[in-house]
Amino acid sequence: MGLFSFLTGSKSEGAENGAPPESAVPAGETPAAAAPAAAEPARTDGWDIDTGALTAPIPPKPDVPEIGPVDPDMTAALQGPIIEAIKTVYDPEIPVDIYELGLIYDIAVDAQKQVRVSMTLTSPACPSAQQLPSEVRYKIKAIPEVADAVVDIVWEPPWDKERMSETARLQLGFF
Repeated sequence: MGLFSFLTGSKSEGAENGAPPESAVPAGETPAAAAPAAAEPARTDGWDIDTGALTAPIPPKPDVPEIGPVDPDMTAALQGPIIEAIKTVYDPEIPVDIYELGLIYDIAVDAQKQVRVSMTLTSPACPSAQQLPSEVRYKIKAIPEVADAVVDIVWEPPWDKERMSETARLQLGFF
């Protein structure tokens, strides 16, 4: 029986009369000797545990739809509402929306009104690395004309202050 069997309501043998549950470790061996140490599984999600930094783009989730070939007419028709939706997403550490910060690199729409946004972060160690792409995706999906959205995190070209709009530079005091 497991250590937390009380959570499931089951009792191990001997627990009814107050005796401790039987151990799975053979007599004469310590628990550490009985079970070989399991190797830490390799991380595939792009996070470096030691530094807390995002080292690679976040891998796509299985439920993310495939976007078809870019439809220039559909992209032109939906680009305005998409940009307006993105402008409601703010970096929590910087009082400027992510569009004006220059974090959005590309917006593409296919014939089925599925949107693909390529964006970056201000740094690979950005504490909002999980939150910002999700928020962008859900804000775009909330547009009535949009069928679905995918947000790709890219690192090339790297973001720098030169990517910010003039409005963002004025707000932050960069001239």
